[in-house]
Amino acid sequence: MKRFPTIDMAKATRLTREGRLMEAMAVLRGSATPTPSASASVQPGRQRLDAAIALGSAPGVERAARQDASRGRGQRGSFETVIYASATGDRRYKLFVPSSHDGRPMPLVVMLHGCTQDPDDFAAGTQMNALAEARGFLVAYPEQTRAANPSKCWNWFNADDQRREGGEPSLIAGITRRIIADHTVDEDRVYVAGLSAGGAAASIMGATHPDLFSAVGVHSGLACGAARDMASAFSAMRQGGSPAPLRAGARPVPTIVFHGDSDATVHPANGEAVVAQSSSGQSLEIVTTKGRSPGGMDYTRTVRTDAAGSARSEHWLLHGAGHAWSGGSAAGTYTDPSGPDASAEMLRFFLGSARSKSRTPA
Repeated sequence: MKRFPTIDMAKATRLTREGRLMEAMAVLRGSATPTPSASASVQPGRQRLDAAIALGSAPGVERAARQDASRGRGQRGSFETVIYASATGDRRYKLFVPSSHDGRPMPLVVMLHGCTQDPDDFAAGTQMNALAEARGFLVAYPEQTRAANPSKCWNWFNADDQRREGGEPSLIAGITRRIIADHTVDEDRVYVAGLSAGGAAASIMGATHPDLFSAVGVHSGLACGAARDMASAFSAMRQGGSPAPLRAGARPVPTIVFHGDSDATVHPANGEAVVAQSSSGQSLEIVTTKGRSPGGMDYTRTVRTDAAGSARSEHWLLHGAGHAWSGGSAAGTYTDPSGPDASAEMLRFFLGSARSKSRTPA
């Protein structure tokens, strides 16, 4: 097992408050303090935002970051790295193909990691590959680069990365279309989900590409358009951001949301905003239930259905939970194994949602 260095949270907090943001990030990563030249090319606002996200989600004593060398052991299927390149740019992604893939069309789930994570870490924490092997679907994990964001966050707060054409949405959509072209995918069952910055990016993908994705999963994320720059990003993370209106005539994509009501990194009001955005312009019946996970976490689940009985949104408010993937494995970072199984519940919601041919881009 690879052991991570102990994170000095007090020192990281002090450095952040003093404005010594690259040094704070170095402490959070357990690396040496960077030289002045190492931070010269990074915008101060982005440094501050990345440090806030990483500091808020850095694992504590009870949720230690662990990478198990046996990650994926016993898992069948293939998990390979692929490079996608286009006029917009290039990104690596990892693709899991289950051993049962025999040429018949399968669903595809695109998973967008959180800040400081990578595809292997996110796959280990969510255990989505194990579900894919058991249920028979493909899973893709696009990877953000440090060149695009020093903390490997998807740039959900940039206006240019909230557009259908260009920016990160076009890269993620391009990866998705490449997989559809290269593999036998059921195009009516293509889904996207993410955590934190990845959750915000997934929300953006649902808003900008409703003709590509049949449903969206947002865990501890923000609504599309909740921020348009650094200042509004900080405001949205602290107190919630107002979702951007969808284009006239565009029907929102079905969306499932998980958010902890004790999340100190991304305010839980953002989960409500995601639900509001995905429910806008519709007359829906609302049913709320309460429950407790096998691990002892209480939750409130709110489902909104249309006149046909189809779920348009599902909101899991996790009581006492912070900024971590609910029901995830401790083999990955930023997970809370005590919560309800977000991966399994997202998959259930996804497979109950098929793409509507009438959807138009937002």
